[in-house]
Amino acid sequence: MYNIMIVEDSKPILRNIKMLLDKLNLPIHVAVTATNGEEALTALQKQSIDLLLTDIRMPKMDGLSLIEQAKLSQPELKVILISGYSDFEYTRKALNLQVFDYLLKPVELEAMEEVMGRVIKQLDNQRSRNFHELQEIVDPHDYAELKPSEYSAFLTQMMIILRRQPFTPERERWGQKTLQASLEDFFAPRPCKVFLSQTPQQFIVFVNRSVLDLYSSVHECLESLRRHLHVQGMDSSIGGQVAWSETVNLSELYHQISFILSTHQRLNNGLVLDTGNSVSMTRSESGSLDSISEPAFVHMIHAHQKEQFVLKLSELMNQWMKENVYVKEVERFIGLVVDTFAHLVEEQGSGIRLGLELRAKKLWAEETYRDFCRELTEWIVQSFEMLQSQGRKSKEVLFEQIDEYIQRNKYTSISINDIAVKFHVSPSYVSRVIKNVTQVTFVQYYTKLKIKEACRLMECKPDMKFKELSDLLSFSDQHYFSKVFKEYTGVSPTEYRERLHP
Repeated sequence: MYNIMIVEDSKPILRNIKMLLDKLNLPIHVAVTATNGEEALTALQKQSIDLLLTDIRMPKMDGLSLIEQAKLSQPELKVILISGYSDFEYTRKALNLQVFDYLLKPVELEAMEEVMGRVIKQLDNQRSRNFHELQEIVDPHDYAELKPSEYSAFLTQMMIILRRQPFTPERERWGQKTLQASLEDFFAPRPCKVFLSQTPQQFIVFVNRSVLDLYSSVHECLESLRRHLHVQGMDSSIGGQVAWSETVNLSELYHQISFILSTHQRLNNGLVLDTGNSVSMTRSESGSLDSISEPAFVHMIHAHQKEQFVLKLSELMNQWMKENVYVKEVERFIGLVVDTFAHLVEEQGSGIRLGLELRAKKLWAEETYRDFCRELTEWIVQSFEMLQSQGRKSKEVLFEQIDEYIQRNKYTSISINDIAVKFHVSPSYVSRVIKNVTQVTFVQYYTKLKIKEACRLMECKPDMKFKELSDLLSFSDQHYFSKVFKEYTGVSPTEYRERLHP
C-alpha cells in the first residue's frame, strides 16, 4: 500500500480526484489532503508519503514552491502535477523539478488510470529492489517478519548505524523493541524504523530526513541522539548520512557507514560521525599499538614465554585504557595473537583456528573493561598451555614417525636434513624432537641404532666379515666402524664376537 497526499484548494476538484482514485484497483491510500502548499509541507514532515498529487495555483504557497521544498527533504518523492491548460508554462517548469507526470483539469478516469499505473509500477520496482538490498544487511529473523509496507516509507531517507559501545553494562536495554520505543520518542513526530543488523549489537535505523530541519547539521542530530541514549544508560557510537537518491544501494551504504564507524570507534566513550562528510573523517593515530611491539609479542609466543607475555600484556591493556585506543587496534592485536597461536599449533597438525577466533569474539561481550582484561589474560594463559600440550603431543607423534623412518634406513646414510625434507619441518625442529624424547642428539641416536643392528648381525651371522658389516651399514670404512663400535659398546668388534662365540 502506498500513501498519497492530495493538495488542491478547490474542494469539488479534491473530491473528484479522491473519487477517481477510489475507482482504481491499485494499492493506494489517500493518507492526507491539504488546501495549500504550507499546510501540505507541514503534513509531509509528519507523515510518510510515497506520492504527491498537487495543484499549481494555490494560496499561501503554490504547487511549484511546495514541490521544490518537498524535494529538498525527500528527493525520491514521486509527484504528479494537476494543472489547467493556462498553466502549461508552470507545468514545463515543474518538469524540471523531476515531476513524474502531470494531469490536465478536469481530470478524467482514463488519464488518471494510465498515469497512476505507471507511477505505481515504478514504486513497485523501487520497493522490490530495496527489499532485496535490505535482506543483505538485516538479521534474517528480523527480515523474515517484514512486510514491504512496514519499511518502504523509511528507505532512501536517512540511514543511521547505531552500535553498542564496548563494555557497556545492562545489555538487556539493547533490545530492538526498547530502541524502537526510545527512538520514536526522540524523533517524534517523524516516523522511524529500527532493524537488527547481521552484525551483533549493531542496529540499522531509518528516519525521515525532514528531521534535519530541527538541527544545523547531520552531526548535531546524531550527537543529540547519542546523548538521548546515554541518559537512558545506552552508550553508543553512531554513524549516519542522508541517502540523497532513490538509486542508492542500501547494502553499499550500510557497509560504507559501518566501515567508517569501525575505523573511528574508540575503546571508551561513544562518538558520532556524519559519514557523508569527508571533513569529519580525519582520524588521529594516537593510541595505536606500537608496530615495534608487535614482533616482540609474536616472539614471546614462539619462545613459549608465557609469564613475560602476560606481564607485557598487562602493561599494554593499561595503555589502551589510558590512551583510549581505537577498538580496531585492539581487534588487530587480538587477531595477531590468534594468527600466531593458530599457526604454531596448525604446524603440529591441529586445526584450532576457528576455536581461537570464537573465543576472541566472546571477549567483546564482557560488560566491563576489567572483565575484558581478565578474560583476555586467562585466554592467553590457556592458549600458551594448549600450545605446550599440543607441542608435547605432536612431538611424540612426530618422533614415532621419524623413528620408524630411521629404522627402515639403518642400512643407508641419512642426515637430519633428509628427515626434515621428508616430514616438512625444519632441521632444528627435528633435532629438538629427537633430543626431547631420547635425551641424545640425532647423530648419537642414529649411530646407536646402527651399532645395535651390527651386534644383531654379528650374533646371527658369525661368519660375516667386518668389512662387509661396515659397508652394509654405510660406514665410511672398516677402521671408522671399529672405532665407533668400541665407543658405543666398550669393546672392539673382534672382542665382541669372541664373547658371543668363545
